[in-house]
Amino acid sequence: MAQNLILFADTDCDIRPEVAEKLGYHLISMPYTIDGQEVFPYESVKEIDIHAFYDRLRTGNIPKTSGLSPEKYISYFEPFFQEGKDILYVHFSSKLSGTFNAMNLAINMLKEKYPQRNFYALDTKAITGLALLILYKVSDLWKEGKSAEEIIAIAQDDPLKHNAFYAFVDNLKYFKASGRLSGLSATMGDVLGIKPIISIDDEGKMDAIDKILGRLNALKKIMLYMEKLGDDISHHKIIVVHSDAPKLCDQLIGMIKKKYGENLDLIVEPVNPTAGIHAGPNCVGVAFHAKKRCL
Repeated sequence: MAQNLILFADTDCDIRPEVAEKLGYHLISMPYTIDGQEVFPYESVKEIDIHAFYDRLRTGNIPKTSGLSPEKYISYFEPFFQEGKDILYVHFSSKLSGTFNAMNLAINMLKEKYPQRNFYALDTKAITGLALLILYKVSDLWKEGKSAEEIIAIAQDDPLKHNAFYAFVDNLKYFKASGRLSGLSATMGDVLGIKPIISIDDEGKMDAIDKILGRLNALKKIMLYMEKLGDDISHHKIIVVHSDAPKLCDQLIGMIKKKYGENLDLIVEPVNPTAGIHAGPNCVGVAFHAKKRCL
């Protein structure tokens, strides 16, 4: 691994502390506020009860998300600059948050103080399971000893372009409340039983691209996207994510294994709280190796 290069990732990439440690990442916690209390997942609250969190959303208690201050970013990065280390931060899509303005301010201040140090930001142009899939690939490159410049060059061609993500959400009211989706998306999902299909495009924006009647049909539609876009899926890592929907998750996994075989490198992760606030409960999605991001 690149001895002088420190990796960072954030919780919006669905990476838990134990996974971050295994892959070599230091973790940035993206906060949310609930009942007047600001929560930093895995920092101010060490253990996240995913079921309890999404149950609060089900009862109508919808938290607010927020970005980080420049001072918070400095608290993450400065200790490593002091040690003479460089940093590569692989982060969730800059199109989905204004927090990166604060990060840039922090980096400008740190560069004045540590002019010899280098900071690299790699935008996954993704979030949740798709971002996590890219984190795994970047970790492999880092462990091989690739430099930050080499990792970024490879990532711009392979991990960022040759992966796709499709999910369905039970109700778009959570996305609509946050303003994260636009256009046709704003009117979809209001009819009882309609399940919008969500995707992430090449720029890192999310939108509802289709609407399907019923959960089972929505899962079947996700499988169709996998079949159309997938590239040698069975020989690459697959990540399935869900927002407290274990039975639906198991259904999708069963469909994937029936199509692509039992011996898959398949990982299941919960959708992190700050992304889950926008998606709502009962969301299921899959990230996979693909010819391109979108049809």
